[in-house]
Amino acid sequence: MFKCFQILQSLVIRRVVNFFALLLIAALLWGANYKYPEFYYFWKGFETFLTVALIYFFFKILLESIALKSITDSKTGYSIKKAFSIIFYLLILLAVIGIWIENAQTLILFYGIIGAGVAVTLQDILKNFAGSVILFATGIYRVGDRIEVNSRYGDVIDIGILYTTLMEIKEWVAGDQPSGRLTVIPNSYVISMAVNNYTKDHSFIYDEIMVPITYDSDWRKASEIMLGIVRKETEDITEIARKEIDKIGEKYYLQRKVVDPAIYMTLTDNWIRFSIRYVTSVRERRILHNKLNKMILEAIQRHDDIRIASTTVDIVGFPEVKFTRDGNL
Repeated sequence: MFKCFQILQSLVIRRVVNFFALLLIAALLWGANYKYPEFYYFWKGFETFLTVALIYFFFKILLESIALKSITDSKTGYSIKKAFSIIFYLLILLAVIGIWIENAQTLILFYGIIGAGVAVTLQDILKNFAGSVILFATGIYRVGDRIEVNSRYGDVIDIGILYTTLMEIKEWVAGDQPSGRLTVIPNSYVISMAVNNYTKDHSFIYDEIMVPITYDSDWRKASEIMLGIVRKETEDITEIARKEIDKIGEKYYLQRKVVDPAIYMTLTDNWIRFSIRYVTSVRERRILHNKLNKMILEAIQRHDDIRIASTTVDIVGFPEVKFTRDGNL
């Protein structure tokens, strides 16, 4: 930290020296113009160096130094420094053109060409900055939310001027659990891409468990057992979800949603598939999913008239085939 402060301090000192060097050159040109007023270029040179000195002081000494001192994120700091540098040279170019070119039509043409070039050069930075403005104004997501954007999943841990940092989930880790990586995404994604927010206005999501039961099982008893377990284990989160649904209905046009656990049956070629639907806390989905699976399996194993189905393959024997010595049938 102290080393960074020393580097920043030496950088400011060097820039102050450069600023006074520009002022000195401007003063020398002013003196030359005072002695030789008929020489046109001395006055133009004085105006040029004085303008460059003022722009240099404002951007390099004031704005950039203050901005870099207050920004701790290296990636954001680099982007801000790059943006300031481009704007700095752009203003110098515009100022020099304005001083040396007196024809209004030519000046407008130059400004138009430069403006188009800057728009292309800074388009990514400007889009990221516009995205951050939209984020802070609309609250599409905030720090602490769990989101998915551009196939990236994670918990928002920081929203910067240009980028958002996520604690990544999924990827090579099964379930909704952290992978350990930090993912940095541009804020411009909120302008051009869909954003899925898991926790914006409520704390729950729907989840399902699939259980295959053989056709010779007592499917009615199986349904009652599984539904009873899920109802008991999700009683608290179901009540929370019911209240949150009511609050969401006050903010959005939302038809009444059923949050109570339910079982849906599907008849397949091999078994009866039970789809158990229930609500769970966003960040505890995998934990509850695992707990319910264990409890359902233990409950079914205690009943001889209920069996979990599995895929079976019947191998049919082929007729005996005899070969001659020469390999023919």
